[in-house]
Amino acid sequence: MPTARHVSPDDIRKGFSKAMSDMYRDEVPLYGALMELVAETNARVLNTDAALAHQLQRTGEIQRLDMERHGAIRLGTAEELATISRLFAVMGMQPVGYYDLTPAGVPVHSTAFRAVHESALQTSPFRVFTSLLRLELIENPELRAFAESALAKRSIFTPRALELIQQAEADGGLDATHAEAFIQQALETFRWHHTATVTAAQYQQLSDQHRLIADVVAFKGPHINHLTPRTLDIDQVQAAMPGKGITPKAVIEGPPRRQCPILLRQTSFKALDEAIAFTDAKGSHSARFGEIEQRGVALTPKGRALYDQLLNAARDELGAFPNEANAGRYTELMEQHFQRFPDNHREMREQELAYFRYFVTEKGLAAQDKAATLDELIAAGHVDVEPLVYEDFLPVSAAGIFQSNLGDAAQSHYAANSNQAEFEKALGRQTIDELKLYGETQQRSIDECKRALLA
Repeated sequence: MPTARHVSPDDIRKGFSKAMSDMYRDEVPLYGALMELVAETNARVLNTDAALAHQLQRTGEIQRLDMERHGAIRLGTAEELATISRLFAVMGMQPVGYYDLTPAGVPVHSTAFRAVHESALQTSPFRVFTSLLRLELIENPELRAFAESALAKRSIFTPRALELIQQAEADGGLDATHAEAFIQQALETFRWHHTATVTAAQYQQLSDQHRLIADVVAFKGPHINHLTPRTLDIDQVQAAMPGKGITPKAVIEGPPRRQCPILLRQTSFKALDEAIAFTDAKGSHSARFGEIEQRGVALTPKGRALYDQLLNAARDELGAFPNEANAGRYTELMEQHFQRFPDNHREMREQELAYFRYFVTEKGLAAQDKAATLDELIAAGHVDVEPLVYEDFLPVSAAGIFQSNLGDAAQSHYAANSNQAEFEKALGRQTIDELKLYGETQQRSIDECKRALLA
């Protein structure tokens, strides 16, 4: 069991997140330029939007804003997924949500490893979107057998990392010395490799099937393919990227710009073309890119149903995959259809479209109004309401980011082929329902208000 000498999993996650960011900045200099642009934008927004600044102070999000990151990796085997689940558990990260990306032509299914309690997220909101290759979707049986063979030969974890995972599991945690060693050893799984494990011809065969398949199968490790800082105004960042020598993707993924942001909006710069060595020749590979995100309020099942309905209507009317040629039309359609989604927190709360956190005010503590309902307490100014930040991902947006960085030619067509049971079998446990987590956080805040008013 954990003891006083053990480092908190949240602090290990915080240390790992910083080490990962430092490594990626060294490997991908444009990521550093992106970080600077996001910091400039966030400072400008906070200086000009007093209400937002107050909201972030009230919820404590201001403290986590600068360290907010998510990364993404793509794994090849069930064993890799099961082991990385154990690695992330050392850092207090659990698999939240199941994402099937096959309807968008991407042969993976995924989960997001993250902390699940609001206090742990406050210490470090680091998340890793983790995808598992669907080898069964490779139609050519010889190529599928080759991919399976190539993946079976590799070990993506260092022997010392595996030892430290076992030690943490046996002892209930790691002391400071072993926690630092764990961070450095775990980092090796995510490091870029300049050498491939296949010939140039084999790489091309894999790439012809799908460029993501080549990215997963052709290397000895799953290299982190992007790290994502959080901005308070993604449209400002998108507009400013070219001035920093960064070319953004054509379309911001997710909902349109709103006064009260919902869920998640993401954009990125295109993947770098990087020199690598195949086993028999020199070549290049594109995998790593920079991404930015803006997070809004988490939606309830009712809110998600409305979001999905409006998104699908806009995409159906567009009649094509959003790209550079139709970006303006897509933006117009999204704004048009999303007029049906309330754009203020009061209506979202009253219609039960979103999740919120509740805080007793100084006025409420003084009044000690024990008999009133929650709505009456809010109306009287005894309880404040703040939106609960969305901590997770959107399958359509994730696929859009993947596709924009794999090239339009990479768009394959797979039948909708969700297989959560198979994914969870590989994972070794069930994924957590993210909506249940938001409901629990909201309820905890209501319970804390009750306790404060009854004190």
